Amino acid sequence: KRYDVFKQYSTAVDDQSRRLFTLRGLFDFTADRQPVPVDEVEPVEAILKRFSTGAMSYGSISAEAHETLAIAMNRIGARSNTGEGGEDVRRFTADDNGDLRRSAIKQVASGRFGVTSEYLTNADDIQIKIAQGAKPGEGGQLPGAKVYPWIAETRFSTPGVGLISPPPHHDIYSIEDLKQLIHDLKNANPSARIHVKLVSEVGVGTVAAGVSKAKADVVMISGHDGGTGAAPLTSLKHAGGPWELGLAETQQTLLLNGLRDRIVVQTDGQMKTGRDVVIAALLGAEEFGFATAPLVVSGCIMMRVCHLDTCPVGVATQNPELRKRFSGKPEFVEHFFAFVAEEVREHLAALGFRTLEEAIGHVECLDTRAAVDHWKASELDLGPILEPATSPWPQDLHRTKTQDHGLDKALDNELIRLAEPALSDGQPVRIDLPIRNVNRTVGTMLGHELTKRYAGGGLPADTIDVTFTGSAGQSFGAFLPPGITLRLYGDANDYVGKGLSGGRLVVRPPVDAHPDFVPEDNVVAGNVILYGATRGELYLRGTVGERFCVRNSGATAVVEGIGDHGCEYMTGGRVVVIGGTGRNFGAGMSGGLAFVHDTDDSFHARLNTEMVDLDPLDDDDRDWLRTTLRRHVAETGSTVASAILGAWHDEVRHFKKVFPKDYKRVLDAARLAEEQGKDVLEAIMAAAH
Repeated sequence: KRYDVFKQYSTAVDDQSRRLFTLRGLFDFTADRQPVPVDEVEPVEAILKRFSTGAMSYGSISAEAHETLAIAMNRIGARSNTGEGGEDVRRFTADDNGDLRRSAIKQVASGRFGVTSEYLTNADDIQIKIAQGAKPGEGGQLPGAKVYPWIAETRFSTPGVGLISPPPHHDIYSIEDLKQLIHDLKNANPSARIHVKLVSEVGVGTVAAGVSKAKADVVMISGHDGGTGAAPLTSLKHAGGPWELGLAETQQTLLLNGLRDRIVVQTDGQMKTGRDVVIAALLGAEEFGFATAPLVVSGCIMMRVCHLDTCPVGVATQNPELRKRFSGKPEFVEHFFAFVAEEVREHLAALGFRTLEEAIGHVECLDTRAAVDHWKASELDLGPILEPATSPWPQDLHRTKTQDHGLDKALDNELIRLAEPALSDGQPVRIDLPIRNVNRTVGTMLGHELTKRYAGGGLPADTIDVTFTGSAGQSFGAFLPPGITLRLYGDANDYVGKGLSGGRLVVRPPVDAHPDFVPEDNVVAGNVILYGATRGELYLRGTVGERFCVRNSGATAVVEGIGDHGCEYMTGGRVVVIGGTGRNFGAGMSGGLAFVHDTDDSFHARLNTEMVDLDPLDDDDRDWLRTTLRRHVAETGSTVASAILGAWHDEVRHFKKVFPKDYKRVLDAARLAEEQGKDVLEAIMAAAH
């Protein structure tokens, strides 16, 4: 360990901040407090617990780089972040030497890649990524050349087929929607903290106040300085804002609204030294994220070819040969963070603070005159957000209270009690209960309990079989694992089967419906159904709203009519629509199959053909479709499916198969390789490149 060498590095970085006139480079420390001896400052170990690594996905960086960061952070009691690429389930158990390769923070981004009940259950923190500091407003993209089979397995997609993350979360169009997702994820793992990651920009304080009111446990303010070589250069140069401004505004707004003491504030964006950490703490941050620095410590040489799969040091590549060049070790990362923490202790001692917690929010210890008086700020008044806030409510400058998520009132508590024989011993259980639309996220806490005990494999199908009567609230059956079947006689709100992870859902009209009630002409469930589903089945007797099966990765669904944007960004699974469709069907669809019953031959006019073709059915398709429709009839009593099966040889000709072009290309390459006796993997990746 060479702390003297680290001090040379940190001095150079801090001097660079001053020369480049970054905000933190223009700040200086000032304090009326009496300095204290360093020996009286809290130990390095206490400070390390406030550190985390940035959200870099498995897929964007190699397994070696990803796991090195995870091992190092787990050893020092800090947290690593999965990014939005999911996580290999083999990392959930400790290695023989005691090291744990599991990332403590599991990210849930707009693509929902690999977000399953098991993934969420194995989290200490769950982070909702609203946007990235380096490229706010943009979704991510993983080129097909980097989607090797092991990446596709984790993301529930097809090797060699590129993956797109939508710019927005399709279940968040308001602060109320965000509150619902926070509630969903808290149900999926009640012991995990729920984060919301925001970008530093004008007005972020107002959004952060909404996040606090929406019951998030942590809010992250991400600065514009970060970003990998895969981020567009225009975004890196021109989008986002410095974390100093966003953090200061967030602290001020939370204090002014009496919300500061109920939420943890975190920040990131090119944090590299102890000075950066202390400035962030004085502006209001309690926890601190590092991404570029630990990656460089692990061997990154900033070639900026992260998107090309040609990283020469094995960091940002999936190429097996290039990955052999990775030279990073967990010890390198451990030493770096220990040195940062030691430098934090020195700054705290000089300022007269004995703990980092004492320093949080004491903006009066920053001399900001150089920033406020700088000629570039002549048209700006930075003074108000760089001064201590005055609040009418007495509160602490950091989190001292916990959020009440209302889980004690959830219907799932009753379900867990009634399903105990199944949870304990795997005995079949049958439950019959009424349901109301105030019962949100039903089945998710039950699913969490099952996953805790039986992991991702769950229990045999229908072990826990629950029948509800009434109207279900939002997110009915979210993240439901194998072994649980939820049957609903009635209707449901938005987000049915969100993140479905192997369970079965059936929604059909009430038994006592009026004789003139025609299910296929009525809405039985809302919008954004099966968003990010990875496995399982859904049978809906009736029509549904928009964005049906958005980002479906592996579930099977049958429905009798849908709204606009069906099967958007889908990467796996199979969908059967035996009714009308809205416009823009199949936009961004890169995997899976959809079968649409098109009696008037008009479906092609509502299909987005950029990434998909309309193909005829083959014999395997017809056999699968017939079996699936029979299952739909058995589960829902569908008269539409019965009529199609009754005249099968005529009706099957009306089905159109929506087949993604990239998916077809990969399947053709695999089939040709098998016929020629060549390596299938090599053929798939050659086609991708």
